[in-house]
Amino acid sequence: MAQVHHISSQHLTLELIGTILNENYTLALSEQAEERIVRCHEYLQQKITGTHRSIYGINTGFGSLYDKKISPEDLEQLQRNLMMSHACGTGDEVPQEVVKLMLLLKIQSLAYGHSGVQLQTVKRLIDFYNRDVYPVVYQQGSLGASGDLAPLAHLCLPLIGLGEVYFQGMKLESRHVLEMFSWEPIALKAKEGLALLNGTQFMSAYGVHNLLMAKRLSKQADLVSALSLDAYDGRIEPFNQLIHQVRPHQGQLQTAEVMRNLLAGSQLIEQEKQHVQDPYSFRCIPQVHGASKDALNYVEQVFLTEINAVTDNPNIFPEEDEIISGGNFHGQPLALALDFMAIAVAELGSISERRTYQLISGQRGLPAFLVAEPGLNSGFMISQYTAASIVSQSKQLCTPASVDTIPSSHNQEDHVSMGANAATKAYQVVHNTERVLAIELMNAAQAMDFRRPLQTSEPLEQLVKVYREQVPFVSTDRVLHHDIKQSISFLRLYTL
Repeated sequence: MAQVHHISSQHLTLELIGTILNENYTLALSEQAEERIVRCHEYLQQKITGTHRSIYGINTGFGSLYDKKISPEDLEQLQRNLMMSHACGTGDEVPQEVVKLMLLLKIQSLAYGHSGVQLQTVKRLIDFYNRDVYPVVYQQGSLGASGDLAPLAHLCLPLIGLGEVYFQGMKLESRHVLEMFSWEPIALKAKEGLALLNGTQFMSAYGVHNLLMAKRLSKQADLVSALSLDAYDGRIEPFNQLIHQVRPHQGQLQTAEVMRNLLAGSQLIEQEKQHVQDPYSFRCIPQVHGASKDALNYVEQVFLTEINAVTDNPNIFPEEDEIISGGNFHGQPLALALDFMAIAVAELGSISERRTYQLISGQRGLPAFLVAEPGLNSGFMISQYTAASIVSQSKQLCTPASVDTIPSSHNQEDHVSMGANAATKAYQVVHNTERVLAIELMNAAQAMDFRRPLQTSEPLEQLVKVYREQVPFVSTDRVLHHDIKQSISFLRLYTL
């Protein structure tokens, strides 16, 4: 029987989200969340009928049309029109694992009871999540302020029977899926369309997905680099805690300790060395990997704040009898953090490629290009080309999006975050770094086999053993594309 996560005021953490996703939890609203949603919706309906004043987005137009008053009989059509007109997404489709996160985070935000939506609207989003009905959302269209308008419009179109969804591997018109489950389209009430479209769940979902991957890759970068270091006949002294205590960046201290533990008991690391120093890509692993760890910790704090927040507009406060129009949909905190994350993860890839280059360069008793008969065989020569190409692309993708802005809506929305572009760029960088680390692992395992019969440490020997069950030693040239692909799959599943 599926486990259930009850949406409540309990804060989401990365670990909790990872558990919900990996163990296929279903979602349900807690009793308190239902009460908050109902109380806010009822308050809003009473407020609308009891006032003649203009309330932005509820009985007015949107954006620069804020000064257009809407008659009471048109309020529901106003929300439907908003949903349809804002569905202007284009480009590639958002991966379904990110769409699933968008649904989760949108449900969480609406459940705080400051958005004015109907209870049945939130429950229908939960139905989509639990039944694996994933709306078709497009990557391009959000400016990252006024919320992720275009992507969220596509996410929520199926509520009213419009747009497309994926269900059981097939792309279908959403109305067919509604009919399949005997679900009536939601009749949107005042403010609902705005509550659904305003928000940062496109940026947030990408950010959470990227962070979950990045934190895994950060650990794996330490693991793979330790194997590379030992296969390269590297030195242990750069990881001595005395060095790092006099420059005590938290990530640096942590990385040095991890490396010491990973290399403890290795015959290779303990043998006498002919060289007095290693290249920076080995010697400075604590400083480089550690800086990325510190950056990711900062990014995590930003996203934990965001995914446990209310990000639509206006915000409704029933107990205070206030409806306040502000700017919680502005994605600047996320845009800056996403750009920072992309840079931090790209650096893990950049230094990884340099270690791969050192391993194939024919130094320290290793054969050129890590093959027994170089010349007749090209060995791992071109795997480094591939890594270099990927690293170069990541550098290009790390040009920050957050420093850009283009005014919109008659200059009413005159500064935007471009966080959505930062999100999709960071997604590409994270996947690029995964590929680069997989290539380093492939080279490091090959180099280690040339060190036999000497042994590395117990955890690194275990890594090589399990890896070799999927990717065998390369004795003569073969198509390495398959080895790289298998190495990527290996990294996704391997944990110490």
